[in-house]
Amino acid sequence: MLSSVDRFVKALARFPRLGIAHLPTPLEPMKRLSAHLNGPRLWAKREDCTGLGMGGNKLRKLDYVLHDAITSGADTLVSGGVVQSNSQRQVAAAAAKLGLGCHLAVYHGRLSPPSPEYETTGNALLNRLFGATLHDVPWNGDRNGAIRELADKLRAQGRKPYVVPYGVSSPLGAVGYASTAAEIATQAAAQGFAPHSIVHCTGSGATQAGLVVGARACLPKTRIVGIDIDAEPDRVRADVLAFGKGAADLLDQPFAPADVDVVAGHAGPAYGVPHAATTQAIKLGASLEGLVLDPVYSAKGLAGLIALVKAGRWSKDQDVVFVHTGGAPALFAYRHLFD
Repeated sequence: MLSSVDRFVKALARFPRLGIAHLPTPLEPMKRLSAHLNGPRLWAKREDCTGLGMGGNKLRKLDYVLHDAITSGADTLVSGGVVQSNSQRQVAAAAAKLGLGCHLAVYHGRLSPPSPEYETTGNALLNRLFGATLHDVPWNGDRNGAIRELADKLRAQGRKPYVVPYGVSSPLGAVGYASTAAEIATQAAAQGFAPHSIVHCTGSGATQAGLVVGARACLPKTRIVGIDIDAEPDRVRADVLAFGKGAADLLDQPFAPADVDVVAGHAGPAYGVPHAATTQAIKLGASLEGLVLDPVYSAKGLAGLIALVKAGRWSKDQDVVFVHTGGAPALFAYRHLFD
């Protein structure tokens, strides 16, 4: 008889991967951070180690989503995000690897540039090195509008564009990310523990949606805790619900809205604006565990986790997994925080 994890992996297998992500990613103990916080046993799921283009969690989604792009005959990937978007960087790297054109709608105005280097270093530099064509557009709150408009223009020019939504967030993207929960279930069992919770930063929604769907199948006693990094918890939760329901339908799996836990209060003043807890999380991750976190996403996720540990959410005999979503290149656009 197949285990629940094996059954879920079989359901995932209906959706082919390209194989551009290095999977499974490691699951490692964070012994020094656990001791420093005097709380539960902490673990890191190293989604920063997915490989291509300096890795990150979006690459896992792209592994599934871009299979659809290739089979549809696309010759160009079209996506978008802010100047230091980790998602854009991973789309551009994938396009370079696959020999596809890449056009990115780069949003300006969602946040003020925090440093003189913001527009030229980190992910912005890598996007250019990967050969992406960048289109500056104003931020109006519509995450995908400019991306769709750019795809329409390219289509009118005779190209065959494939739209990769903001954050690679879609039901199919969430299907891809559900594989993370299956990996954690297998890796945790091999190391002799069952996670009480899986904590991660949540913004565009499909990462958390995939974890929720996957955990219900593979880790039914594990709580998925999303730390809102957009300072928009209601919008984030609505997107997680939509993508989660869509992914569950694609996988023929159950979905319970009550499983969606979006924790507010740790995003700092606004999206992309670090606060003291963000910089402290970066310093702790680096000095205690050798982890490189970014000030927009992963560090805010760890800051939220640290705050919840200090508030007593978990006991010392429980195990909590932190999903390190990557983002190291963006750190260099915020180097002034550490001068």
